[in-house]
Formats: sequence, structure tokens, C-alpha cells
Amino acid sequence: MVDYHAANQSYQYGPSSGSNGAGGGGSMGDYMAQEDDWDRDLLLDPAWEKQQRKTFTAWCNSHLRKAGTQIENIDEDFRDGLKLMLLLEVISGERLPKPERGKMRVHKINNVNKALDFIASKGVKLVSIGAEEIVDGNAKMTLGMIWTIILRFAIQDISVEETSAKEGLLLWCQRKTAPYKNVNVQNFHISWKDGLAFNALIHRHRPELIEYDKLRKDDPVTNLNNAFEVAEKYLDIPKMLDAEDIVNTARPDEKAIMTYVSSFYHAFSGAQKAETAANRICKVLAVNQENEHLMEDYERLASDLLEWIRRTIPWLEDRVPQKTIQEMQQKLEDFRDYRRVHKPPKVQEKCQLEINFNTLQTKLRLSNRPAFMPSEGKMVSDINNGWQHLEQAEKGYEEWLLNEIRRLERLDHLAEKFRQKASIHEAWTDGKEAMLKHRDYETATLSDIKALIRKHEAFESDLAAHQDRVEQIAAIAQELNELDYYDSHNVNTRCQKICDQWDALGSLTHSRREALEKTEKQLETIDQLHLEYAKRAAPFNNWMESAMEDLQDMFIVHTIEEIEVQQLVPKRDHALLEEQSKQQSNEHLRRQFASQANIVGPWIQTKMEEIGRISIEMNGTLEDQLSHLKQYERSIVDYKPNLDLLEQQHQLIQEALIFDNKHTNYTMEHIRVGWEQLLTTIARTINEVENQILTRDAKGISQEQMQEFRASFNHFDKDHGGALGPEEFKACLISLGYDVENDRQKQTGSMDSDDFRALLISTGYSLGDAEFNRIMSVVDPNHSGLVTFQAFIDFMSRETTDTDTADQVIASFKVLAGDKNFITAEELRRELPPDQAEYCIARMAPYQGPDAVPGALDYKSFSTALYGESDL
Repeated sequence: MVDYHAANQSYQYGPSSGSNGAGGGGSMGDYMAQEDDWDRDLLLDPAWEKQQRKTFTAWCNSHLRKAGTQIENIDEDFRDGLKLMLLLEVISGERLPKPERGKMRVHKINNVNKALDFIASKGVKLVSIGAEEIVDGNAKMTLGMIWTIILRFAIQDISVEETSAKEGLLLWCQRKTAPYKNVNVQNFHISWKDGLAFNALIHRHRPELIEYDKLRKDDPVTNLNNAFEVAEKYLDIPKMLDAEDIVNTARPDEKAIMTYVSSFYHAFSGAQKAETAANRICKVLAVNQENEHLMEDYERLASDLLEWIRRTIPWLEDRVPQKTIQEMQQKLEDFRDYRRVHKPPKVQEKCQLEINFNTLQTKLRLSNRPAFMPSEGKMVSDINNGWQHLEQAEKGYEEWLLNEIRRLERLDHLAEKFRQKASIHEAWTDGKEAMLKHRDYETATLSDIKALIRKHEAFESDLAAHQDRVEQIAAIAQELNELDYYDSHNVNTRCQKICDQWDALGSLTHSRREALEKTEKQLETIDQLHLEYAKRAAPFNNWMESAMEDLQDMFIVHTIEEIEVQQLVPKRDHALLEEQSKQQSNEHLRRQFASQANIVGPWIQTKMEEIGRISIEMNGTLEDQLSHLKQYERSIVDYKPNLDLLEQQHQLIQEALIFDNKHTNYTMEHIRVGWEQLLTTIARTINEVENQILTRDAKGISQEQMQEFRASFNHFDKDHGGALGPEEFKACLISLGYDVENDRQKQTGSMDSDDFRALLISTGYSLGDAEFNRIMSVVDPNHSGLVTFQAFIDFMSRETTDTDTADQVIASFKVLAGDKNFITAEELRRELPPDQAEYCIARMAPYQGPDAVPGALDYKSFSTALYGESDL
């Protein structure tokens, strides 16, 4: 009979005895294990020959009946070549040369040769099978030829998970029967003897036809007959074997079993196509659901972040001052909590939002979906604008807080100065009105009057000296009013009382002087009358007046004022010592903060520069770069305690009301902003590499191509900002030999990129604006005016992506719908997983075609909407 082996990827059948190993591949030898080569001696086994005759005959008739004919005897009915040619036309769907209708032997041989030539044209080399042997009715050669046809047209094209032909068919059987008890398909002979495997195949695809649980492994004849009868009645698979022939044979014929099983495979190929279609749809829907989930997450996070910004900005813009330093310091403490507790998570959310947006856009581009356009007001640019407004308000708020604390500190100082001066003045004026109102001069002698006048003159001098203090008190009160001091009312009341009292003292002083001078004149007149007496009593009177003056001088000058001064001096010394200690402590805090800030600030700046270098150089594979960047990110996060220490030192500085530091150029705000930028930059860089890996894997970009893209991009990224402006992008495309006018790459000869760039510049090369604007809309869908490296490599490699299309999804839905132009909810629930079925049902519009039925759904518009070709 026929042996077969592979040679130069064509198929040979004949009596050669070479053996081949089993395995997947493109040649017949690769996909067909040769544990049982077709040996002529095997047909000497009557049982095997009987099984082959019956199976092959039934298989041929299952196809010939489509042409309205059949065969009865496989040896005789193919001898004239007519039904053989007809069989080949039916199973191949192709037309063979016109047969010869003569009855002579030569006509028959010519017809059989035409059939054999057609088989050979399909890549099959027939060895030792000649037309003469078929015409002569050689049973062995005829069976060998039919097996060759079965292999080529029924088994060769079976493919399951990269295995084909026999191995693919066996794997398919194993996968389909795996859940069934007492079934273990390992081959195409004894694994099928008990009939359970046949029944399992049917039950897996049509469970309503078989009551599998009622089958018994020890009743193989019943099992086999059940499967064969059900297959013939419901699946249009003719009965190809008798149950008794299989059971009574130690090892059923493998080729007969394979032929029979291949009929089951093809009968269920519609289900297989439906499964493939469902898998494609599930894959597309999974991508769409994931993208929608990312879109919903973006919208939610964007809304939350924008709402937080909206609530926070009015708080930061609130400039209503508090009355006391303590209240303003509480505001400063609240602001400190905002910067250290509330804002950092929002910084991370903003960074994550941008990362999610970039990742989503990359996935959409890779899956052939349109770019994501967030809701109005929720674009990344909107969030950046809101964030910028927030930081402007934040900066103004902190400046206002510090200025307000400075103002209140000055107010407190002025108020305390007012109180001190007012208290001193009030202490000095205490009793002065009573003294000035005292009428002691009425009973005084002339000498007493003169003493009182001298005393009054001294008081007038003292009063004039206190005029400056009263003016200072009034000036301080005026300044407190101008600075909106919260207790201005009491200050004004006290100041007015002092001024009123001062005016009263002035009036009383003037009145007393007049009274003293009047009394002096009266007493001088009396004194003339007593002159004689006075002369005699002069020594005694002089002594008395001198004593009185001495006593009065001691009382006014040496006793009260000198004692008060001596008491104030130690108080002033103590205050100076306290102030010196305070300033020494403040200087220590300044130096402590500056020492830490002068370490942290340069460290952050250095890390920013290093990340910039890493993102530009990108040495090694993308995986190496990603690993390196993540290690770098961990080292940055590990540095956070140094920033926390600086925050603690800054808090002490603010509590001490220190507003300047000559020992460092770094402020806490500079450090905070730098740290936030550092965290954001490393996260963005990591995300860029992750997206590049997604793009590379999806589009098959080599490491060398990626490096070439990166080198060109970096060359035109003059400011190392990680993005190209329109003109830079245009120049970059040209440098890579890209013809922007025709949207394709062009040959530039052997010129290197630098020479080519120079030539472009020297010749004033220009690009079509309309075409370039179209390209910009692809790489910059959000119209930011910048092209990122991710968008750049997406554009440069866009033609190499193997992605699903709307037409493919429509075709898959059509398979599930049984070739109808619509699909029903019942069909979707039967063919797809529950969540994806409901996803489709909820989004598919009712079908409006002329062949519509109740509940019909429009899968075509749904499919085009998945790819942005219409509204979903």
C-alpha cells in the first residue's frame, strides 16, 4: 500500500519505509506521527481491511451524496476515474479538467491520472500509486489513495494551538473530552474501544443529544451504537464502522478511527468557528472594558481632584486677618498641615492621573482605538491649569500669613510700648491734679509763697518735659489705629483720657501760678508793714526757710525719682538678657535649618539632573532601564526622612517667628516643590518606559530600532524637556527619511543622518502643511503643541501592528449570529461570558433592517463604535 514521509515541505505517499518523529510543523511528516506506516502486509489482517473499506466508503459517500451519487464497492466504483474526479471536486471546491467519457481503458487511465495530478498539485507526492493499478481495481492501492485524500483534505488542515493534522486532531479530542470521567484519549485505536470518547465528543457540543451519565464503561457495544446512531441522525455523519468490529478487534484500525473522528471534528467545525469568533469578541470586549474602566477611573479621579482644588483655592484665597498672633499662628499651623498632610496625596493623585492617562492613550493606540477625550473641563491641561492656580494661591497665602504675623508682631510690640508709656505717664500724673487744686497758698506766709512758686516752677519744667511722652503716646495710638489693631477702641479711650488729663493739668498749672503770684503780691504788701519786725526776726526766719527748702528738695528729687530709676535698671538688664538668649536660640535654629537645607536642596537638584540624563541616554534593554529606574525610585523614597527632619526644623523656625536666614538660599517652599517634582518626574519616566515596552511588544520593534528612534528624538530635543515642538518633530521625521507630504518613509541613498540634515537645511527643504497638520493631530490629539517620545514611536511603528479591526469583529458576530445581520440577547448569553454578554446587550441598539425580528440587536453599529467609527 502507501507509505508517506515529508521531503522539502511536500507530501509523499508510497511504500518507502523511512520513519519520522511526531511534532508540530508545516510538512506532512511533521504533523503525522508514523508509528504505524502504511505497510502492504497490514492489509493481510482481514479485520483492519474490513474496517478501512467500510470507513473509507462511508467517508466518500458523505461527500459524493452532495453531488447526488455514491459508491457501493470502493474497489470497482473508482476504476473509471469519474467518481474519483467528482469526489475531489466536492471536497476541494475546485473544478478539475473535463473527464473523458469513453469506456476504453485508456479513457479510464486518463481520468484517474487527472485525479492523481490534482492530488499532486496540492503538494502531495504519490509514490508507487499508478493509474493502472486503480483502473485494475487493486484494493490495496485504492485504499491507500483514499487514505491519502483523507489525510490531505480532512486531516491536514486541522490546527489546534500550533499543532496540526494528527497531533492537532488528537489534542482537540483530549481538550474536548478532558472533563469526562472514564475517558482518556491517548491515541486513535484502543482509546475509542469502549465508545465513551465518541459519546463525550457529542455531549460536549450537543449535550441535549446524549445522556452521558447513564453510559457504562463495561458496555462498549451499546456505547458505540449510541454514538454512531446519534451522529448519523442528528449530525449528518454516516455510520462508518460497526460497533462489533471495533469491540472484537484487539486494536482497531487507526486510520479508520482517525477518519471517523475527523468527521466529528468537521461536523463541529461550526462550533469551533463560533468559539474562535467568541474568543475574538471576548478579547476585543476585554480590551474595550479595560479601556472603559481606565476612562471611568480617569474621569472619577479627575473629578475628585478638580473638586478638591475647587474647594481648596477659596480657603487659600481667604485673606481675612485674625486679631491675635495666636490665631494667625493657628492658621499657619493649618497651612502646615495642608502642605504636609493633605497636599502630598493629591500630588501623587495628580501624577498617577497623568500616568493613567498616558497609559490609556498608549493602549488605545495599540488596540487601534481612537484617542481618549475626557469630558469638558477634565483634560490634563485643565487639571494642570487648576493646579497652577492652586499653587499660585498657595504661594500668596503663605506670604500673606507671614506678612500678617509680622504685622501682628509689630502691633503687639506697639501695643505693649503704648501700655508701658501710658502706665509710666499715668503713674507720674497720679496726684498731680489734687496737688494743683490744693489751696495751701491761702494760709502761707510770703516766704512760703516764694517757696511754693519755686516748687511750682520746678513742676512746670517737669510738665514741659513730659510733653514728649504724651505726644509719643498719641503717635503710637495713631499708628495702632492705622495698622487696624484689634483693641484700638481701648487704646483710643486710654489715649483720650491721657490727653484730656494732660489738658486739665495744663489749665490747673496756669491757674495755680496766677493764684500764687496774686498771693505773693498781697503778702509783699503785708511784709512791708512788718518789715521792721521781719528785720528783727530775719536770722530765725532764714534758718526756717532754709530748713524747709532742704526738706522739700530731698523729697522731690532724691527720694522718689532716684529710687524709681534704680528699680528700672535691673529690670532692663533682665529684659536684655532674655532678648540675647532668644536671639542666640534663633541663630541656632537658622544654622540648624540651613545645614540640613544645604544638603537636601542640592541632593534633589542632582537627582533631577540624573533622571534627565537617564531618560535621555536609556542604556540597555527597556527591561534593564525599568529595573534601574525602579531601584532609583526606591532610593528616592528612602530619602524622605531627611525631608521630614527639615520640615520639623522649619516648624521650629516658624514658631520662633524667624523670617530670614542668611545661611542658606533654600526655603522650605523651594524644597517642597523640588521634592514633588522629583517624585513626579521619576514616576513619569517609569511610566514612559512601561508604555514603550507595551508598544515594543505590540509592534515588534527591535532594540536597534528603539535606539535609533531614541537617538533621533534626543538630537532634536534641544532643551532636553522630553518632548518635541512641531518644527522639531518635523525635522526629526525628515532626518529619518520620512516623506511627510506622502506620509511614508523614503530612500535617502547612502547619506548618513548628519549629512542628510545638513542637506535639508542647505536646500531649504519644506513639508506639506496640510499633511503635517494631519500627522500632528495623530501624535498630539490633545493639541498640547508637544510630541512625546511615546507618541513618536507609536507613529513611526504604526504600520507594523497586528490589531483587530471593526470588520473582523463584525465577521465574528456574524458567525455567532448564524450568518444573520443581527444577533439576539439569547445568542449573546449563550456564546459569551455573562459579563461580556450583558455588556453587549446594554450597548447594542435595536436592529432596524428589513429582516428584523423582535429583540434583534445591531452588532454592526456596535462593532464600528468600538473602534470610534461611530458613537457607542
